[in-house]
Order: sequence, then structure tokens, then C-alpha cells
Amino acid sequence: MQRYLLAIAVILTAATGCDNVAWGGLDIELRPPPTSSESNSPEALAPLDTLPVETHGPLLLAGLRSGSRATLVVVGELDGDTLAPFPDPSSLQEAEALTTLTRAGSRWTLFSEGVRVGTLIVDTATVEQDFCPSKVSVSGMVELVPTANGLERLLALPESTNRTLAYEPYREINHVYDQRVATLSMASAAIPRVGAAFPPNGLLAARQDVQAFEMAGSPGTTIAATFMYEDELAIAPPGQDAYSLFLLGTQDGELYQEAFIWYRPVEDAGKGAPRYFNHLDWDNDGQAEILLDVFGSESRWFAALAKRNGEWIRTYQDACGPEQSSGS
Repeated sequence: MQRYLLAIAVILTAATGCDNVAWGGLDIELRPPPTSSESNSPEALAPLDTLPVETHGPLLLAGLRSGSRATLVVVGELDGDTLAPFPDPSSLQEAEALTTLTRAGSRWTLFSEGVRVGTLIVDTATVEQDFCPSKVSVSGMVELVPTANGLERLLALPESTNRTLAYEPYREINHVYDQRVATLSMASAAIPRVGAAFPPNGLLAARQDVQAFEMAGSPGTTIAATFMYEDELAIAPPGQDAYSLFLLGTQDGELYQEAFIWYRPVEDAGKGAPRYFNHLDWDNDGQAEILLDVFGSESRWFAALAKRNGEWIRTYQDACGPEQSSGS
């Protein structure tokens, strides 16, 4: 393995509402929790933790916070150590379960950078058309620990899953100069290895995202970076001969070593430019998984990385992201 130089560097209550959303031939109806006068009615909704929900495992959500509110979309379903698409459009049971889980008043435990940071209380559901396939999203008020008041990117699991993770101080890690240099060195070695064209304006101009973070089960700091050639890290049409290169580097003493690359030439697989979104040990196996936000020419989707037998591999990608084997 090659090594590269290292230097380390809203507490509100939910508003209730009512909305109907068409999704996949279904109507998703959000209703406010029953009033005390309605609670004795036979038609009153049962407590959330007693409702029968036909899922194999908890749903994983991902999204952004803005002020006292957050909007998160359904990424998929956790079944053991597997992340699977959810709902299956052909499964009425799964669609009904989604309606139950995303109704007004439902509560979700929020995570960011591997730690539990708060709660989301849903008051609205809709369908996000920018994703492929279209994804149901939920919005609501957030309650956050004080140390997390500045964060934007969030993951969530249903509160009813009773995850044992305790609240921990949220700590944002800012990348430093030598970490940024390490990403340039790794990309410089990877580009000729995969047979890609070298960016004419240099790697610094081609690097459109770089992030540093610490993960459970991985010593030291991890860095992630995305390089774009004749393209941008957004939903936008690519240029001639465009490609994206995503890489992970893991800390080894005072050095970084390349841990994973995902090279995707548009000519072979279409545009699918990934960036690091967040991480969490969502399958509770002691090793954090990584969620990637992937941008195509007309839509976006999710992919996931996990460590298997000591190696990082791509373990999941939404159906709209055609498989490309290079670097995985």
C-alpha cells in the first residue's frame, strides 16, 4: 500500500399538520396525533411503538438540517448487515409500513459523524423527485445536543429501534493542510493506475470535496475526497470524457494510506459522482459504515461503503446507479 504525509489536525416541540402525498400509486396521509377527546375513540391511532410494521429491519434516513427543522429521505432498510432498497414498489405491505413510520408525530433518533445527537419529530412527508428512484422524505422539528448546534448533515433511525448508543459530545473535525496534501498525492498515484486523463488545470482545481472524520473501528482519522474531470459535483450534465474519482485515506501513524478508490468514467457507466455524506455503525457490528451522496446528470442517489475482511468495499448502490466495478 502507498502511504502519504499526514498532519492531524434546537430544542422545540413538533407542530402538527395534515397532508396527503401520492407516491408509487399510494396516498400517504399524515394526521396529527389524536386530541385527548379523541383518544378513547375506536378510530384513534394506536401508540407508535405498538403498531404492526412489516419491515425486516429499521429504516435509515439521511438529510439536512436548516435551523430548527430537518428534512431527511428514506435511504433504505437495514436487514442484518445489509442495506436494501425500501420500499419495494411491488410490495403493498412495505408501502403501508412506510406510511406508518413517516406519519405525523413519529420520532427518529438523529446521528452525525457516528454519534447520537438528537431527535426528529415528524410533521410533514412528501416525495423528493431529485432522487432516482424518487424517495419519500420526512420533515419536522429537531432537538439537538448543544455541541451539535452547528451541524447540517444527519442520519436517522426510528426511535422505536431502541438503539443502545448513548448521547456523546459531537465533535466536528476540520481537515488540515497536510491531510489535503495527502489527498492530492493519493489522487496523483491513482489517476495513471486507472488509466484516466490528468486534469489539465491540476489536481487542486479538480478536487471538489474533501472531508476528515473519525470512525468507530478505525484508528486515527480518515479522509475522503472527490476529484472531477470536465464535470462538477452536482446534478448537471458532464463534459467530454468526464470522470469522477472518489478516494478514502486512512491514518497510519504520521502517514495516510489509500484505503479505497471509486473511479467512474462517464463513457463507461454514465455520470455517478460520489462524495462523503456521513458515517454510522448502522448495523451495530462495531465497525462504522459510510454513506455516499452520488450525483448523476439528471438525478442523485445513495451508495454505501463497509469494511469486509479488512478491506473497504461498496456494499450498496440505489438501482439508478449502474454498477461500475473499477476501484471497488
